[in-house]
Parts: sequence; C-alpha cells; structure tokens
Amino acid sequence: MNKSFSLYLAAQVFITLASSMLSVAVGWHIYIATGNPFDLALVGLMQIFPIAGLFIVSGWVVDNLRRKYILMACAALQGCVLVGLAFSFGEEDISRLAVFGLLFLNGVARAFQMPASQSLLPGLVVAEYLSRAVAISSTVRTAAGTAGPFLAGLLVAWIDTDIYQLLAALTFAASVLYLFLPALAVRRPSGRGLSQLLDGIRYVWRNPLVLPSISLDLLIVLAGSVVALLPVFAADVLKVGPEALGLMRAMPAAGAVAAGLVFTRLGTVRPAGTLLFVSLVLFTASIFVFALSGTLWLSLIALFVYGAADMVSVNIRLTIIQLATPDELRGRVNSVNALFIATSNDLGDFRAGAVATVLSPVATVLLGGLMAAGIVAGGYLRAPALRTLDRLTDAGASADGQDRPRTT
Repeated sequence: MNKSFSLYLAAQVFITLASSMLSVAVGWHIYIATGNPFDLALVGLMQIFPIAGLFIVSGWVVDNLRRKYILMACAALQGCVLVGLAFSFGEEDISRLAVFGLLFLNGVARAFQMPASQSLLPGLVVAEYLSRAVAISSTVRTAAGTAGPFLAGLLVAWIDTDIYQLLAALTFAASVLYLFLPALAVRRPSGRGLSQLLDGIRYVWRNPLVLPSISLDLLIVLAGSVVALLPVFAADVLKVGPEALGLMRAMPAAGAVAAGLVFTRLGTVRPAGTLLFVSLVLFTASIFVFALSGTLWLSLIALFVYGAADMVSVNIRLTIIQLATPDELRGRVNSVNALFIATSNDLGDFRAGAVATVLSPVATVLLGGLMAAGIVAGGYLRAPALRTLDRLTDAGASADGQDRPRTT
C-alpha cells in the first residue's frame, strides 16, 4: 500500500464517518425540533436531488479539472455546511429553511465528491493492484459507515449539537489529506458544448462491459433490497425484539466487511465474469432464504451472505467500470455510476415499503427475489462480454477498442 493510497483511504474514512454520522444526528435534531416525520424524508431528498440534477455537469468538471482539488473543495464545503448546522441547531428557533438549504449544499458537494473520488483512485495504484485497492476502499468505507451511526448516537447523547463541530473537523481534516495527494494530470477531452457533456452517457450506453455493470447494480438492488423491511420481519415474522433487530441490521455490513477482507487478500481474480454472476446468484438465493426463514439464526446467516455476496459483486463491477473507462471519460462515467448508486438503495427501500402495503412482508421479499433472479438471468444472457470476462485487467481492452472523444 503506497503513501498516496494510504492518504486517500484515510480521507475516505473521515468523509464516510462524517456522512453516516450526519444522517443520524440531523434526523434526530430536526425531528425533535419540528415533530414532523415528513422532515425525515426531506433530509434524504435534499441530498439526493443535487446528485440527480448535477450528474452531467459534475462528470464534466471531474474530467476537466484536477481531481484532488475537486475533492478538497467538496470536503471544505461539507465542513462549512456542518459549521452552519451547528449554528442553526444551536438557535432556540430552528429555521427549517436554513437546515434544508445547508443539506442541499451538502448534496451538491456529494454530487462532485463521489465521481471525483472514484475517478482519482485508478491514478493512485497500478492497474494490477486496482481490484485490491477497490476492495480495501469498499471494505473500509463499509466499516466506517457501520460504525458511524453507532458513534453518532453516543455523541448526540453526550455533546448534543456540538457533534456538528466534530464532524466539521473530520471533513476539514479530509480536505488537508487530499492536499498531499499527487496532482495527477487530467487528459482533458476535446470538443465543446452539449456533445462533450453527454459523452459519458454515450460511452456507458455503447460499452459492452460498463452498461451491464452499472445496470446490474441499479436493478438488482432496486428489486432485491430487504433492509427496509427488517423491522417488520423482526416484529411480525420472527417475533423478536429490538436487540435481535440490531443484529439483523448489522449482518449485511458484517458480511460485506468479511468478504472485503478476503477480497483484499486475493491476487488475480479469474474468471472475473463467472465469479460476478456466482455472487449475484448467491445474493438472490440469500433473499429467498431470508424470506422463507422462520428462525433468527437462519435469517442472520442469510443476511450475512446477502452482504458478502453484494460486496463481491460491487468490487468486481467497480473495478470493471474503472478499467473499462478511459481516463478522459472517468469523471462523466463515474457520475452516472454515482447517480445509480446514490438512488438505487433509496428506490429499493421505497419499492419494498410500497409493495409491503399491498402484500405480506414474506410475499414482498419473495417477489423481490424472483425479480432479482430474472435480472441475473437477463444479465447473463444479454451481456456475453461481461459473462466471459477472464481477468479484470482484460476490461481495459473494451476501453481501447471503444470509440471515444479525442483528447488534447
């Protein structure tokens, strides 16, 4: 692990901790202040809307400016947002407009931070090490994202609204860490106007590896997400209490971390395409097992496999997307990927909750498993290049053979 990657990883930990802790803290404080549950929905929406609205622009910016400076600016903006939230929640009369405006700005920062972070990583490690670097990064972020909400609950009880000052310190520290990363040159694309803005979407659409990789991520999470229904299964299906629910919520993250640690130990991953679809089959099978389980221990095992299989498929797909995309298009392609990642979990939870109002929770999860199985089968049949991929580094051939804008 080289110095640059270590600095990048540390910055990712700080940013992930701050983001995951923010969601808990701001949800608590806004609900205590207003008593309106709809405000909790707005907390998420205010941070998703900018990602959806700016993904074309953010990708172009990432492909035209040095990425470490974009990350520094995003972390600094997030720090300022957190300082603003500390002042807003410190007032006797909290301004909802100010709070949601600040959260919207945080979403703007995330809209640029996500594709910039993904696009910078391939420049910090050699291509042969990229799959391990993606696995390490994903594992560390998952661990930080799991620990963050727990720490946030303790800190809110201990220091209340002063938590935002601590989170601001984390993001400012991340900005300083980004400063010490190498200022990698950007292969700026030629062309002007709308055509250049849309080149990333065109490349995703035409590439035989990138489009299936991004689409599988969106569709299988949209169809198979079970996290939103865990409280229902705990209370109504398994007849267990909140302590067991906590274990159920922790199992997907535990599985993801375990799989990520194994993945970081692997050398060459081959055959990559076969392993990807095996992991997707295991992901789908875990959904069926969870739906039909009548015991807590079996449900916990299913959720552990659910998280582990998802981590394997995510690592393979993210590595393929990075290697199959030329550097001058990484920002715009990763902005499309970031949009799918940011929205798929929320849409999946919405899908599960909406269907569960009509069907039973077991029937809802079984239906999701059937849809996930159909998506895996469709992907296997319709994406032969992805299915037959041997080494992950072979994905670079699709970038070399793909029509793309000339660079200056």
